[in-house]
Amino acid sequence: MLLQNRVVTDALHMAELIEQARRRIAGAVYESPCARSEYFSRLCGIGAYFKLENLQMTGSFKERGALNRILTLSEEERSRGLITASAGNHGQAVAYHAKRLGLEATVVMPLPTPLIKVANTRNFGADVRLAGETFDDATAHARELEAEHGWTYVHPFDDPQIVAGQGTIGFELMTQEPDLEVVVVPIGGGGVIAGIAAAYKAHRPQTRIVGVQAEAVPSMRASLAAGHPVTVERRHTIAEGIAVKRPGELTMGLVRDLVDDIVTVDEEEIANAVLLLLEREKAVVEGAGASVLAAVVNDHIPHAKGRRTAMVLTGGNIDVTLLSRIIDRGLTKDGRLVRLDVCVKDRPGALAALLNLVGEAGANVLETHHERAFTALGLNEVHIELRLETRGVEHVEELIETITGAGVHVRRQTEPEPWHEH
Repeated sequence: MLLQNRVVTDALHMAELIEQARRRIAGAVYESPCARSEYFSRLCGIGAYFKLENLQMTGSFKERGALNRILTLSEEERSRGLITASAGNHGQAVAYHAKRLGLEATVVMPLPTPLIKVANTRNFGADVRLAGETFDDATAHARELEAEHGWTYVHPFDDPQIVAGQGTIGFELMTQEPDLEVVVVPIGGGGVIAGIAAAYKAHRPQTRIVGVQAEAVPSMRASLAAGHPVTVERRHTIAEGIAVKRPGELTMGLVRDLVDDIVTVDEEEIANAVLLLLEREKAVVEGAGASVLAAVVNDHIPHAKGRRTAMVLTGGNIDVTLLSRIIDRGLTKDGRLVRLDVCVKDRPGALAALLNLVGEAGANVLETHHERAFTALGLNEVHIELRLETRGVEHVEELIETITGAGVHVRRQTEPEPWHEH
């Protein structure tokens, strides 16, 4: 009973800070829509809603906490200039609102940060420094610069005013969809889920709050299991926005007390969710944000079945080259993009005859490649690699039957291996 009372007290205190933050940032941060998805409602057997934080000015929810923290700094703290470390989205938020308020800002980012996030942060007016391979490396360097120059550090997640700002999402969801039964939120450092959970547990405690982490960097889950914040090994993940090796003290305490469950998703599931959102919802969402759909689509949250469930799409700042790779891999898995190895006689008209077969079968030729030297074929034969667009797996089988029926040897190249961590 004492623990329950303390949890309620913590939630109520944070809820008060969230309400103050909501009034403080009103008009300066977009109240993002919460859209129902008929497609995913049918597919997943739930009432599916998406909170579209990818539509914020800087492309993520981070604006809420960053602005709230900046507005609660003293004039003296602001005048010294701001510094932060960020995997990308928090840095953009600090840069954008600092410039809007006439403040100087420096943002330290890890070297592998997607170029779009680096470029956008610079375009928003910040001095961007690249340091280290991970968010934690960038944080260490930012702290060194803080001490050297006397700048004011704006923490990405482990700060009550940051958590309060992110928690405004929770109050918006309650207003937009009052009957939500499950809310699914990505977890990196824990700021956004801590804020949303505090808002709900103070006012709608029956609503289940579920966090999602990348399987490659499950720091919050590992810390809860250990009973204190721990540092996990950081493996590569396409959800770099939640690739935090160690959660905060504050956020871990709130997550421990207020969040109902945490699940993990793997890289293949995240990549597929990015593609599903793009194709079915016309929503550009980065890996961290898409992790919530990955968890729901792959049945990692059984409590969501048959319930009104909101998924918070936290950001849309995905590198276009990564998005292109995800699209190609997804189309390949669906059989809509295929590569065929074909062996034909090396004589005039052979390629034209092959392409006529492909065209008659209804496939679209994207690329062709001839190989004569690096092959074990006879001197009068040529290896041709075809990259084709098709209607799907059944169409590919029909295409192979058509080519084989014409007396031509054909073999489908293997599908890509699952995404591996390095």
